[in-house]
Amino acid sequence: MSDSNTYDVIVIGAGPVGENVADRVVKGGLTAAIVERELVGGECSYWACMPTKALLRSAAALRAVRRLPGAREAVTGELDAAAVLKRRDAFASQWKDDGQVSWLESAGITLVRGQGRITGPRIVEVGGVTLTARHAVVVATGSGALVPDIAGLRDAKPWTSREAASAEHVPARLVVIGAGVVGTEMATAFAALGSSVTLLARDGVLPAAEPFAGEMIAEALREAGASVRTGAEVVSVGRDQAGIVQVETADGERIEADEVLVAVGRTPNTRDLGLDSIGLTPGDWLTVDDELRVAGAGDWLYAAGDVNRRALLTHQGKYQARALGDAIVARAKGEPVESGRWGRHAATADERAVPQVVFTEPEIASVGLTAAAAEAAGLRTRVVDYDLGSVAGASLHADGYRGRARMVVDEDRKVIVGLTLAGPDVAELIHAATVAIVGEVPLDRLWHAVPSYPTVSEIWLRLLETYGR
Repeated sequence: MSDSNTYDVIVIGAGPVGENVADRVVKGGLTAAIVERELVGGECSYWACMPTKALLRSAAALRAVRRLPGAREAVTGELDAAAVLKRRDAFASQWKDDGQVSWLESAGITLVRGQGRITGPRIVEVGGVTLTARHAVVVATGSGALVPDIAGLRDAKPWTSREAASAEHVPARLVVIGAGVVGTEMATAFAALGSSVTLLARDGVLPAAEPFAGEMIAEALREAGASVRTGAEVVSVGRDQAGIVQVETADGERIEADEVLVAVGRTPNTRDLGLDSIGLTPGDWLTVDDELRVAGAGDWLYAAGDVNRRALLTHQGKYQARALGDAIVARAKGEPVESGRWGRHAATADERAVPQVVFTEPEIASVGLTAAAAEAAGLRTRVVDYDLGSVAGASLHADGYRGRARMVVDEDRKVIVGLTLAGPDVAELIHAATVAIVGEVPLDRLWHAVPSYPTVSEIWLRLLETYGR
């Protein structure tokens, strides 16, 4: 085995998470190779975060203009679906990874293309080439769309999040199975682009969020012409010779569509990694400890991002990657690892302060715990709700602004443990709540964080006033 195939760290998966791990270890003075079987840049760059938000943004901008007298009169046309898809293609780099590959080269990271398989401790095989890691192997292979065992579904060639994000046409009729983040965002996008959308929400709309968030999304989708059916369970799917999809629900209803999108969850990309060679089960999520080391695999194997199931969000995966990469460097140099709560090498926020934005109409921005999750965690809480639309900045932002805010307070510590916002453009408000939760800022101190007037951020003052001193 030649030294040219030996690196300090080998990362399997060149999405945002793997790229960040490799970048941190190289900046720390180590060498790194990154293995990728598809496009460098991963799911987020080509089939998720970037292209999907590009699909949603034009319609959101048009809605914003139409809510403002004086501006709406200037709008005389409808959304140009072809132009939206073209802009989406640009944000997906036309599904070419030249730019990402160039970045790897500039960062001093070696790219190895192909399917990486672990064949032993610190050993990864890629297309007949053996790579050896001196210190660590990091699995950052992410997740893929889950296609459930519904009769006929696979044979009907359904869309998953990938096909929806890269669609070359707007179907006249689209059935969406599942109403989580992917389902609601794509229902919002395609309804705006002209599809007749039916959203089948067996477990409710956005079931993991505060209940009012899902209710507001469902109302907005219906106003946009979509059909939202909560409690609807799909029992079979078929596609006839003419290409028409037939979706049957448990109550006997048959729904026809041109395409069906299945968005009911994710599954780990671990089936073809050679996990059985080290005593792990192919296809399973990788369980990790607080330092992101894979349970049952010794101290050399780590997992970051979706694949460890801690928080299936790109920004949280990148957060894990930074902590993990720096920890590997510290161990390699014999330096202390700060893995305690909120330590430099810890991913504490995965459990306490995960922010998320759902780019639906309205936007849903949240961080930390919902009221139900806080109660389940055994916290003694107080929940404070406020009408976001009654804030002066919101009424200036758009006529008829509709929104809601919920603050969840840990009554024993007098700190915020969760905040959810629903309304137009609330995405840009959530980081303030993230800082407050991570910093465990006491409510008494938050009174001194004065929001500018008249902005939507005045919601902070209104929530505190409602809570009382």
